[in-house]
Amino acid sequence: MMKKKLDRKIIKGVAASPGIAIGRVYLWDSEDYNIHTYPVKESSLATEIVRFEEALIKTRAEIIDIQKKLSKEMGVEHAEIFNAHLLVLEDRMLIEEVINKIKKERVNVERIFVEVLKKYCDIFSKMDDEYLRERLIDIQDVGKRVVRNLLGKQKTELFDLGEQVVVVATNLSPSDTALMQKDEVIGFATDMGGRTSHTAILARSLEIPAVVGLKTLTPGALKGNSIIIDGNNGIVIINPKTSDIKKYKIEKKNFENFERGLSRLKSLPSITKDKHTVQVGANIEFPEEMTSVLSHGAEGIGLYRTEYMFLNRPDFPSEEDHFKAYKKVAQCMQKKPVVIRTMDLGGDKFASHLNFPLEMNPLMGMRAIRFCLARPSIFKTQLAGILRASVYGNLKIMYPMISGVEELQQANLILQEVKTDLKKKGIPFDEKIEVGIMIEVPSAALIADILAKEVDFFSIGTNDLIQYALAVDRTNEKITYLYEPAHPAVLRILKSIIDTGHQAGIWVGMCGEMASEPPFILLLLGLGLDEFSASAVSVPEIKKVIRSVTYEQAKKIADKVLQFSTASQIESYTRTKLGEIIYNK
Repeated sequence: MMKKKLDRKIIKGVAASPGIAIGRVYLWDSEDYNIHTYPVKESSLATEIVRFEEALIKTRAEIIDIQKKLSKEMGVEHAEIFNAHLLVLEDRMLIEEVINKIKKERVNVERIFVEVLKKYCDIFSKMDDEYLRERLIDIQDVGKRVVRNLLGKQKTELFDLGEQVVVVATNLSPSDTALMQKDEVIGFATDMGGRTSHTAILARSLEIPAVVGLKTLTPGALKGNSIIIDGNNGIVIINPKTSDIKKYKIEKKNFENFERGLSRLKSLPSITKDKHTVQVGANIEFPEEMTSVLSHGAEGIGLYRTEYMFLNRPDFPSEEDHFKAYKKVAQCMQKKPVVIRTMDLGGDKFASHLNFPLEMNPLMGMRAIRFCLARPSIFKTQLAGILRASVYGNLKIMYPMISGVEELQQANLILQEVKTDLKKKGIPFDEKIEVGIMIEVPSAALIADILAKEVDFFSIGTNDLIQYALAVDRTNEKITYLYEPAHPAVLRILKSIIDTGHQAGIWVGMCGEMASEPPFILLLLGLGLDEFSASAVSVPEIKKVIRSVTYEQAKKIADKVLQFSTASQIESYTRTKLGEIIYNK
């Protein structure tokens, strides 16, 4: 009997972790437990609460075991990813809500916990900020562990599989990923997830090729199917042809050779062949990421996001909390620059903590500098922490979402008040600390010449600037094709900002995703960008591009690109030039 030929299927998703994997499908089924509801007598309520507390304790122990494993195998900074899980387990608002509902409704704790957790998940799923929206997976991950412990179930893990496989799943939790063994799981692909999820971050740290957000992968995949994971381009091929396998074996070899070459660049300066110097920094969320920042050769911190300090807590961080976090980073970086972005909080992001009313369009609502100016006491606390830590390194302050001069002047007046207060108390700080702004609102780009007189630097936040300029919600899957960093209008805006900054004698950096994509690095270098900042793992590749070209070549490419009329023309041209100059294609 003839064997039926399996259909070849190519699916495009999100490139989460670079590399090529060729192997067999291992279908991973995420746990979903059937939760039964049953009444609890008043005399048994205390027992039910104890069950809940014991499940939290057991789950905490499991998370700490995972952290110990990661810390030993990969370093402390990767283990710290699971701090978010521990924060959920220690969230007094969540715990007290569960306990109060048990007492009030008198039903089993599993049912109550799942209901309360769902409310939290709904809040995070509606957030506009991609990074914060991806924390939903962390909450679901720890929630499933708590439920499993309440039910007394055993969990299967992705280790001791006995063979090399490519894991295919609807979704993978961070703890699933952390427990993978690299010699067995050679790649993974999921229907759900994004590039900023902790699952994706761990995949990059483990150097496991991964593609996420594939949507329709699992329904068409069978255990044992041949599969190719292209983590560089976000492509998965089920049942590839012989020619596909041959092509990707060559791609895999070339990529591995390229990666070995990158590792030698970590300690080298970011300088072009004709001696034009720029700076390559890293973006961070947590102080614990500093080991990775330094090991990848970052020359500074171009964006220190501080929102994590406000998550999963019923109160606001104190001045001491801010001071300790920023001091740690300053000391690690020594004299290297650290740009701290003041809190980019928004009503939709933290509604449960701040009691802000829901907004019709939170992306353009009470967020970032608007929130800071509306709540100056919270803003002052953070500024005081930054200033106090400034004596331990080279810290800089950056205000997010400035749209006009008045906002900037108001922020600086508050900063001056904090400086005056610290002087009165005899507390030292860097009195010459640089202050800059993120250019992420079109109005700021249009009046950059006026704003430049008030600041020491600009940092372009391309993620928001592009979506505001093109009127495209980058989180709306129906129109993401319109989110085009290479759009001629975007490039003209970027050139205008950079030229205006230089005319005013200030440096201009970029901390958006665009700064980490090789074709755009070449283009941005030619436009005169002074500083690139991206995830720490991207630093060596950014240096590779910069060190492989002359500044004059890059400027000619930028001049040529500005004459094109479509994004597709621009992307095609820059990718071709990148191949010719950088990769000798």
